[in-house]
Amino acid sequence: MQMKKLPWMTMGALALAVAAVAPASAQEKSVAVTAIVEHPALDSVRDGVQAALKEAGFESGKNLKWQYQSAQGNTGTAAQIARKFVGDKPDAIVAIATPSAQAVVAATKSVPVVFSAVTDPVAAKLVASWEPSKNNVTGVSDMLALDKQMELVKQVVPNAKRVGMVYNPGEANSVVVVKELEKLLPKLGMTLVEAAAPRSVDVSSAARSLIGKVDVIYTNTDNNVVSAYESLVKVGQDAKIPLVASDTDSVKRGAIAALGINYRDLGEQTGRMVARILKGEKPGDIKPELSTKMELFVNPGAAEKQGVKLSDTLVKSAAQVIQ
Repeated sequence: MQMKKLPWMTMGALALAVAAVAPASAQEKSVAVTAIVEHPALDSVRDGVQAALKEAGFESGKNLKWQYQSAQGNTGTAAQIARKFVGDKPDAIVAIATPSAQAVVAATKSVPVVFSAVTDPVAAKLVASWEPSKNNVTGVSDMLALDKQMELVKQVVPNAKRVGMVYNPGEANSVVVVKELEKLLPKLGMTLVEAAAPRSVDVSSAARSLIGKVDVIYTNTDNNVVSAYESLVKVGQDAKIPLVASDTDSVKRGAIAALGINYRDLGEQTGRMVARILKGEKPGDIKPELSTKMELFVNPGAAEKQGVKLSDTLVKSAAQVIQ
């Protein structure tokens, strides 16, 4: 009799063991991350998010289900990824860069959405204002003060009068920057010369169209331009047109200088916001944030190749000098 009961008792013990484990697995959280394209700045945001989540106690493979997909520069793909992620019903979706954020916000009114690396979330219609949204959306902006950007342009090219800008007219962030520069530059005695690059493959030809028309090319955080930055650098070197960026990673790739945000820090700031949501806060109660940490990167070698010499004062003031 005793021997016949043993299997039953063993099964009961097993059931109790499973029941004891169940609450722990139920504590697993899920975060889905999407970016419009892969390039160093946006990759740094993604990695920063993951690092901050780990710091907050949410680690992939332990108590966090983490998934990431890039739209490879295609807005249609961004919309497909958004719909797929919404269907997965994660605890939060992180949308990196404006097109991906717009796609995700359009796809859900219930799943928490945290945007990152979005210059103007109000103009992009992600949120109605910089106050708490009272809905499912919040995030971190990489907006830059354009007057400081143009001061840097003047430091690199003191006599610059015509500022060229290659950008994607379909990217809301870039359109905002163009409109602001059109208002700002005349006050500084300069004018803006635009060149449209609707796709990454258009960046080189757009840049070549500026040869002879501009004294300097300024690049914002336009994702098409940043993902194809080497083609812009080639034009700058061949035509001796100085390139000044707003993305510090672009200095490592051949821009002369950039006064920009550390995108790893931006990602960590975003990750801390996501962690608050995973711990129970509602996104609609969290005010959208700006990054306030600015860094100056300079590349004297790139300056020489593009026909200018940086002042010792500017080089000495840089957080990082790329050799």
